[in-house]
Amino acid sequence: MSTRTAEFQHLLELSALVGADPALVQAAGGNTSIKEKGTLWIKASGTWLMNALTAEIMVPVALSPLLQAMDENNPLAERSESFVLKDQNPGGLRPSIETTVHAALPQKIVVHVHCVETIAIAARHDAVTVLATLLDDFNWRYVPYVRPGLPLSRSIVKSLHDDHNTPADVIILGNHGLVVAAESVTDVQRLLSRVCSALKQPVRQALPADQNKLERLVAGYDYQLPVDAEAHHVALDDISLQVASAGSLYPDHVIFLGEGSVLALKNETPAQVAQRCVKADQAEPVSILFPGIGVVMKNGCSSGAQALARCLSDVCARIPSTTAVNYLTAAQNYELLHWDAEQYRQTLNTPDHTKENNHLNG
Repeated sequence: MSTRTAEFQHLLELSALVGADPALVQAAGGNTSIKEKGTLWIKASGTWLMNALTAEIMVPVALSPLLQAMDENNPLAERSESFVLKDQNPGGLRPSIETTVHAALPQKIVVHVHCVETIAIAARHDAVTVLATLLDDFNWRYVPYVRPGLPLSRSIVKSLHDDHNTPADVIILGNHGLVVAAESVTDVQRLLSRVCSALKQPVRQALPADQNKLERLVAGYDYQLPVDAEAHHVALDDISLQVASAGSLYPDHVIFLGEGSVLALKNETPAQVAQRCVKADQAEPVSILFPGIGVVMKNGCSSGAQALARCLSDVCARIPSTTAVNYLTAAQNYELLHWDAEQYRQTLNTPDHTKENNHLNG
């Protein structure tokens, strides 16, 4: 796109700001969009919002044909790359897996984030009750978890038409995240800030990890310490450890770290944990939680995995000990891990690709 409107540029600035905040977006997660002159410009799959000002991350999609395909339940709607305006997409980027979600909402500007405050509530069994109190002043909807992409957009459309006259501008996605929409970037930015503030949860604190003990633990093994020290919290807080050990809380955890969380047994080394997983016909873990000690990450893991390791700690630290939690089912984990759209996104978040992303971020 050779020239951009001021509003488009403003969206790129907001995208970079949001993408640089680990409390809102982790790795290649989250997406933003703008509708202009019949075109939906949306973040490309596998790209990082934080790079919005230094790299081309937006893809043009023909809006009307995509909406028609969605209305007709045309299978092509699931493959939004079929609606890309190729002459305006010289880099051959592929639209976000959430393109149909953005298309389905009538507002000009849509922002989807994996806000840790939101996820911590949206994973709770009593989420709707909690949200009803916290979001009393907002026009909001809650959509129970379904697979991202077309199934999610259909659920959102259904929620918008169920006895409501005014389209929602705040949508809480069960076990997933937050969507806000408005007619201007200024309004959507203000709305995002207000919602995240309203959903703010108490955070349990934990003692710092013992760096020397962790370094001895990984010495000589194919594992390293996480880039972000905050990632250790989940292994140092008993409540967080209990929450994490019971299953997968949200999609990007499954995509970047695998199903659930792997806990080390007493006196196990990283190699012994990995061997135990392999014997159980599981992959070697990307991340291992050592109770009371900290977290270790597999050497060569992607920046996406590193970001999601911290996200796990951030989310779990906000879930109260007395709260029942909804986890993704085995079928839902399988669905994510074998979805070609997510497999494509993963290829863009290998170590080589993420090094490029970090370089582009400067």
